[in-house]
Amino acid sequence: MTRTTLLALTLVAATSACSTDAGSDGPPGAASITEDEIARHIEVLASDEFGGRAPSSPGEELTIAYLAEEFASYGLQPGNGDSFFQDVPLVDITVDPERAPFTITGRGSSMDFAYADDVVTWTTRVVESSSVENSEMVFVGYGIVAPEYGWDDYAGIDATGKTVVILVNDPGYATQDDAVFNGNSMTYYGRWTYKFEEAARQGAAAALIVHRTAPAAYGWETVRNSWTGPQFNLQPEDGNAGRVAIEGWMTEETSRAVFERADLDFDALYEQAATGTLRPIEMGVELTTSVENELRFSNSKNVVALLPGSEAPDEYFVYIAHWDHFGTDQALVDAGEDGIYNGALDNASGTAAMLELAEAYASLPEAPRRSIVFLAVTAEEQGLLGSAHYAADPVFPLTQTVAGLNMDGLSNFGPTRELVVQGYGMSELDMIADAAAAAQGRRIDPDPEPEKGYYFRSDHFELAKLGVPMIYPGNGIDHVERGTEYGLEMNARYTRERYHMVTDEFDDTWDLTGAVDDVVLYYEIGAAVIQSDSWPNWNEGTEFRAIREESRR
Repeated sequence: MTRTTLLALTLVAATSACSTDAGSDGPPGAASITEDEIARHIEVLASDEFGGRAPSSPGEELTIAYLAEEFASYGLQPGNGDSFFQDVPLVDITVDPERAPFTITGRGSSMDFAYADDVVTWTTRVVESSSVENSEMVFVGYGIVAPEYGWDDYAGIDATGKTVVILVNDPGYATQDDAVFNGNSMTYYGRWTYKFEEAARQGAAAALIVHRTAPAAYGWETVRNSWTGPQFNLQPEDGNAGRVAIEGWMTEETSRAVFERADLDFDALYEQAATGTLRPIEMGVELTTSVENELRFSNSKNVVALLPGSEAPDEYFVYIAHWDHFGTDQALVDAGEDGIYNGALDNASGTAAMLELAEAYASLPEAPRRSIVFLAVTAEEQGLLGSAHYAADPVFPLTQTVAGLNMDGLSNFGPTRELVVQGYGMSELDMIADAAAAAQGRRIDPDPEPEKGYYFRSDHFELAKLGVPMIYPGNGIDHVERGTEYGLEMNARYTRERYHMVTDEFDDTWDLTGAVDDVVLYYEIGAAVIQSDSWPNWNEGTEFRAIREESRR
């Protein structure tokens, strides 16, 4: 994209943007975005009747029916042929914790480690059991192959059949040097998902990530709680046969014990791994481990609605939000407690925003220039599965998907002076957001915690890593009347008292005026692209620019 074209896009955003009042002086269609309507949608979706909206549950049936009915009432078309639904085949894989041995042998003895306390292991292969036996362990630093950074942690080693041991995050975080990767801001190469994917590409038998709280951005309890118990996965045709046989995490204490047994200096190698001078190290110890699984197959659904464009109907902008949450814990209900994970903020609110945007665009007197896809995805809480399925089998070609915006939670504590954008600086969409926010008398701020890699942890990312520029705004923090400290405390209180808990329920005392401001801003950001003929790109140096440019050839 030329600088002239980019300027034209920002001007579109600036001239069409509105004040914080989404009334008659706002952009066409945005008058339909109101507090009352946002609240109504949240209250319905987060009601006890919907049971926490778990995939493949009665709550799913109520949820997807509600979304389809709302989309149809606005005059939108079914997005998947004559259907609003896209099937998402799922498999629930549960490891038996009593049958998950983990043994390191070498240098004349063996060491056994405990499942959950010392290590957490699993397989994404759709099999009843999976194992590795006497697999040679190799330390591969951060486990990154990134040609654009001149970085290859697998250089000189054939990892076929071996167990690779990998550090979490990336060298930029370790060095805090902006000249190394993105410095403190995590790149995709720092995400655990990438590390397991790369290990599979290298032919490894098993991949183990060394957990450290600071670079992981969460403690071992999060690892234990997230990767034990039922784990949803997609049902690919090959049953995930291409993935490594065993994936897992080791605590830092376990890792140090293994390195000591291998007669290796953990701290020295940790420092060297961040310099780019480390080459794979054969550790001289071997891993034997296995998992026994219970498999449960089911089917869930994405909801897809379409507003066809008038001039470029084969070019698409996508608004995405996940409709699912954690469902109902029947054991709590049986004990007479509240067991419904209502997911009001996460993510009935983002889904409500999508419905409001659909109504706003549908009410325009003339159809937009480009087509708009409204994609409500399933199984985000289980690992972005609905969006991953859509990305692998898109209803509308990703090469014709111009850009998109993801909504995962709205502000519920009033108006703010800014909007935080996760991954700010990655794509040209950010300049469009800057112009739209300025016209509201607001600003766009980058993520205050870029080292945690939030950009890589929500549904938009499944499209982003295949080249589609995606913007991921969160709520602002700098409250108009009470300032930043109040916003930080409200966010912290939500995390502490409601996030992924049964207490995330709708409250009619919420102040949704800020949510209206934000949803109108989402409208403006999208409209700047939808009503133009330009294709926003990733910024120079980002991981996905080459993928996008190759797809556009």
